[in-house]
Amino acid sequence: MTGPPGPPDRAADVQRASAPRNMSFFSWLGAFFGSRPVEVPGQPASAPEATDWGEFAPVQIWVGLGNPGAKYAMQRHNVGFMALDAIAEVHGFDPPKKAFSGWTRAGRIGGARILLLKPATFMNDSGRSVRAAMDFFKKGAGNVTAFHDELDLAPFKVKAKVGGGTAGHNGLRSTEAHIGNEFRRVRIGIGHPGHKDKVTGHVLGNYAKAEIDRLSDVLAAIAAEAESLAKGDDARFMSDVALRLKDGA
Repeated sequence: MTGPPGPPDRAADVQRASAPRNMSFFSWLGAFFGSRPVEVPGQPASAPEATDWGEFAPVQIWVGLGNPGAKYAMQRHNVGFMALDAIAEVHGFDPPKKAFSGWTRAGRIGGARILLLKPATFMNDSGRSVRAAMDFFKKGAGNVTAFHDELDLAPFKVKAKVGGGTAGHNGLRSTEAHIGNEFRRVRIGIGHPGHKDKVTGHVLGNYAKAEIDRLSDVLAAIAAEAESLAKGDDARFMSDVALRLKDGA
């Protein structure tokens, strides 16, 4: 899923840089620390069941790994869900529908038709939802990208790769059990707390209010550079996300 990098387009970069931070999802991140309750993006209870996909046939399935519901919404373990919500907002995907034991949103990034999937099965059973979507659309593991938190990556760093181990991540473990390990992973760093006894609390802990600007920046960068992912140019995706975050530092 790689290809030669295209010519740089810094004017387009500047235009895209300002757009994501104005989207409602990024406002939601800040609002979560306000006094009034907010609805979790992409998980509406009123979402209709997807009974007819019409002519939509995705070439790729992008999966966010996380746990459903407001209780988990701001946990580091849910940053995969957050990434999909940001992508959907920035690229104007269709409203959520219930399907494949989760929530889905259909849309295009560049010329690629993409299905976004947030399993509602909870993290430990994510693979069942992914398998159902793959079977319905007759896709293989090479057409799947999973967005997930990564302990062994510095906070707010982003890496992409195909294949690899699960490093104890239950969402990856479940996905691998159902579809094999030759799917692409977009690893979003949450850092290691320093001792194994602190890992569970760190992973299932909420992002702090002081981290929200950096979290918003990394999600905005992922969404803005998602077209490179859609084209299979993982190297450019990683380079441009890193550059965008450096420029915003």
